[in-house]
Amino acid sequence: MSNKNAQWETMEIIEDDEEEIQKEPVAPKKRVKREPAVLKKYHFDDPGVFEIGIDEAGRGPLFGRVYTAAVILPKDDTFDHSKMKDSKLFHSKKKISEVSEYIKQNAIAWSISYEDEKVIDDINILQATQKAMHKSITSTYMMATEKKALHGENAKIHLLVDGNYFNPYTQYNKTRKMVETIPYTCVEGGDNKYTCIAAASILAKVARDEYIESLCEENPDLIEKYGIDSNKGYGAKKHLEGIKEHGITIWHRRSFGICKQFV
Repeated sequence: MSNKNAQWETMEIIEDDEEEIQKEPVAPKKRVKREPAVLKKYHFDDPGVFEIGIDEAGRGPLFGRVYTAAVILPKDDTFDHSKMKDSKLFHSKKKISEVSEYIKQNAIAWSISYEDEKVIDDINILQATQKAMHKSITSTYMMATEKKALHGENAKIHLLVDGNYFNPYTQYNKTRKMVETIPYTCVEGGDNKYTCIAAASILAKVARDEYIESLCEENPDLIEKYGIDSNKGYGAKKHLEGIKEHGITIWHRRSFGICKQFV
């Protein structure tokens, strides 16, 4: 048997009268380069249907606000849809900030909203997120209306919401004199499927990150004791150890995980 073949055979090693079996070596796996997802520019081909992409940032942390954003993007070449991707796929603060500004400058309309930790504890994170989403939709619709971008009150609007749950959004139609529910579609993993949802995810994430940075600048203890500047309020090791040692702050979500023990 050649040396080349012998190295892949099972070998017995006798040591201190105990028998150990060395298993066959496993060849290293080749790294497969994944191509980035190609996001859809819109859900409906009809250019007369205005699609509002909606997403959130900060549902999972133990700390601070949850942010949401809503965005209407042009359905033509005036907007570079290729810049859009899931906010979690950005690895450069500078780059995601630049794309966020691009969205604000070139979207038909957009809005960012939030609910703080007190509201989250009062009505739960799901309903707080829904409340913030509705605020974002209202403000986005108002911005588009003020810019006369919707071609009248009877414009066709469709909501594309990231996730699998949404509280229906209603508004009063003055022309028809009735309350109407705006059509919507929930899209799981939508920030990696549609550019308008990806755009909303970017705006929400950048806004929340800026809020965390500002809070840490004003309250250095958040960095020293909990590492909030780096973990953004999620349950990282330093954050959890900080809570165990120092308790919770006024910004912690008292209804979340380990925080419940320190109320």
